[in-house]
Amino acid sequence: MRERELTIKGQEILTADKVAIRVSILVQFRVVDPKAAMHTVDNFEDRLYSDVQLAARRSLASMNLEEILTNRNRLSEDILSDVSESAGSYGVAIRRADVKDLIFPGNLQEIMNRVLAAERHSQAQLVEARTRAEVQQIEAESNAEITRRNAQADAEARRTREQAEAEAIRGKAEAESQAYAERVKAAEALESHPALLRLAELETLRDLAKNGNARLYLGFDRVGLDAVDSTKHDS
Repeated sequence: MRERELTIKGQEILTADKVAIRVSILVQFRVVDPKAAMHTVDNFEDRLYSDVQLAARRSLASMNLEEILTNRNRLSEDILSDVSESAGSYGVAIRRADVKDLIFPGNLQEIMNRVLAAERHSQAQLVEARTRAEVQQIEAESNAEITRRNAQADAEARRTREQAEAEAIRGKAEAESQAYAERVKAAEALESHPALLRLAELETLRDLAKNGNARLYLGFDRVGLDAVDSTKHDS
């Protein structure tokens, strides 16, 4: 009934990703029911060996190589879960079931290196693609913002120009209206006061008199003008 060890050596098993590995398992157990161990099965150690071997094959066949390398505890847990109940039926209690050795095929290192290189290359391509996509997104957002600002600036400039043109037209119209109103007032004043009209005529004559080349024709009809011209020719 003392605790003892059982080694399942060199079991060649295919993993879930079809890699053949050789595994050795160390099982620690003890007999807890001698009567059941002696009478329930023909040889409890042989039966335990077979049960652990089959449990290990079932467990490893469901795991890929990466899981086996990174999580050996799963194999122990699977064996204990799978075998404990059946071993208890013939009086044996399993305390531990650990992976003792893992032997890989000779070309596995090369295969793993290729897989690792492929994964790194794939990750690098993924990072590059993400970076390129982010850069393109930033450029697109920048271009959209520049386009929006340019359109906003153009709209503002066009609105300012239209406002200035409208203001100029309105100012011109107001000036013309004011000038017209002043002319109307002047006409009404001249009509009401003929002396003002005469005064304006005298001021105009005074301004013209300052120009030596100016010619003034006052109160002459066409016959009178012809007579003046003939007199100038006779003299």
